[in-house]
Amino acid sequence: MRKCKPVKVGGLVLDGKRIYIQSMLNVPSTDIEGSVRQAEALEKAGCEIVRAAIPDMDAVALIPAIKEKINIPLVADIHFDYRLAIAAAQAGIDKIRINPGNIGSRDRVHAVVDECKKRSIPIRIGVNGGSLEKPLLEKYGRPCAEALVESAMGHIKILEECDFEDIVISIKSSDVPTMISAYRLLSQQCDYPLHLGVTEAGTERMGLIKSSVGIGSLLCDGIGETIRVSLTDDPVKEIYAAKDILKAIGRGEGIKIVSCPTCGRTRIDLVSLAKKVEQATKDINKDLTVAVMGCVVNGIGEAGEADIGIAGGDGCAVLFKNGKKLAKVDESEALSALLSEIEKM
Repeated sequence: MRKCKPVKVGGLVLDGKRIYIQSMLNVPSTDIEGSVRQAEALEKAGCEIVRAAIPDMDAVALIPAIKEKINIPLVADIHFDYRLAIAAAQAGIDKIRINPGNIGSRDRVHAVVDECKKRSIPIRIGVNGGSLEKPLLEKYGRPCAEALVESAMGHIKILEECDFEDIVISIKSSDVPTMISAYRLLSQQCDYPLHLGVTEAGTERMGLIKSSVGIGSLLCDGIGETIRVSLTDDPVKEIYAAKDILKAIGRGEGIKIVSCPTCGRTRIDLVSLAKKVEQATKDINKDLTVAVMGCVVNGIGEAGEADIGIAGGDGCAVLFKNGKKLAKVDESEALSALLSEIEKM
């Protein structure tokens, strides 16, 4: 696992021992009540760090309103106007996301850094493939991994020259191979915590696929301290998607579902049953593997390492635990029987 410099964000410490799930509000910044409700919904779903865009001074009012209602760190997303970053820090923000290259002169960067230093607020340097500096685009010809890393390292240098090291870095791209290569390269050049994500990943279906490949590959390499699955959808869906990615690589908490793709031997409505099991267990935090298999011929054998499971028969199902049969139930009782056993565990 990659060793990184610990950085504190609110009550959390980004040090690689745990991967934290992030999301971002998508309610208009003018809607304070709606933003508060969405922040609460995200926390309830399992979000551990939430970010809000602060496009103008009026939006700074979001910070105390949201922080009063949630118990997770709040991050201010700032672009261009350094005064917004200072105002956010003064309003009690837990972290600031900026691009040091687009907020003006070195004096302005110093002003932001001084305010963050005074209040122990970390800064996330956010570099995106779509917002690279013109000299780098001219040098490399396109927003490649090397260009993203050079941009990030340049911004790191600016903050380090201000004697500031409470830094988190993201170098996102909408192109998955570029994103993976960039983070791998950056992880070899610095020891700051890394926030992973595929930017502008798309709608729920494609966004989940791209994020799973990009984020999952890096996490399997031991790279990444926080993650965000960017979806053009309700951000609560980002939280469940991130949880599933962590479960898939063995770093997540909660129920892990194992289910077969069905075949000609299947005599039970397994597709429907599997979806119901998934929905019914999505908020259960027990560390269990639950199998939903299509037939009793080889279902138990294939899912022998599951903690609990159900294997379909002809209008019936066999409930099994740790590879041993518990009971035979009617198809209509399969879900309730399974959930009842999970509740006991």
